[in-house]
Amino acid sequence: MVRRIEDENRKKWACRSVLEALPDWFGNPESVEEYTEACGGLPLWAELEGETAQGFIAFRPTSRYAGEIYVMGVRQERHRQGLGRALFAALYAYARERGFRFLTVKTVEMGRYPDYDRTNRFYQSLGFVELECFPTLWDEANPCQIYVMDVK
Repeated sequence: MVRRIEDENRKKWACRSVLEALPDWFGNPESVEEYTEACGGLPLWAELEGETAQGFIAFRPTSRYAGEIYVMGVRQERHRQGLGRALFAALYAYARERGFRFLTVKTVEMGRYPDYDRTNRFYQSLGFVELECFPTLWDEANPCQIYVMDVK
């Protein structure tokens, strides 16, 4: 069951434990640390089974009208079981209730890596559309694709 996590340390724990289990997507320890620290202060939802975080999603407002999926992760053994959609639904409801008009998410441009192609298709299946690609925002090997969605 997806639920909002309020405790800062619990949010950091959920983020770190899931990201460290996903080295194909989050293999840079510095990035994992950056995400973990930021998640402590952001709205975050997770599914916990016992003492294992199965997945989480964090929301970061970027303006009065827009916010982003700051970071999201689902353990690989839970992929394609609806957990990602359930996490997104919780974030979307939160954004809608607070009057946000747009959601964005950043990922690696389609066509670079098979794992990220699946990530792109997941966001597209939720209704996100391509907004802009920044070829060197992260680095040349990882062009940053930004997707956007209306919040209705």
